[in-house]
Amino acid sequence: MSQFENHGLKAGTWSGVLTAGEAPARVALIHLGEVVSVARLAEAGTGRWQVSVDLPPALLADGVQSLVLVADGGEGSEAPLPDAVQLDRLHLAAGTPLDHTLTAEVQLLRAELELLKREIRRLATVD
Repeated sequence: MSQFENHGLKAGTWSGVLTAGEAPARVALIHLGEVVSVARLAEAGTGRWQVSVDLPPALLADGVQSLVLVADGGEGSEAPLPDAVQLDRLHLAAGTPLDHTLTAEVQLLRAELELLKREIRRLATVD
């Protein structure tokens, strides 16, 4: 059983440590079902490998992008194999459309909070 410890995203590189019985043949970054980048593995102790994968600049676009890190027996940029093991997910959110969505969500939360405050005040004054 593989376990991935996510160390986060910095300067366009997602990194972490993979703990497994043996190193997988390939660790790949998947976006919309396609391999967009192959990770580099470096031994980090017995049964542990440092994983680093670069995010292609083409993925940085308006909206939300979901990326999946998988380990499988594939090679290069061929499609992920059916027995691929999902290690982790990374969600990227950027751009103007996101701003409008978040603003609307915050406005809705504020309105609901005001409603709750009014009801609590009303209940507190009822004898």
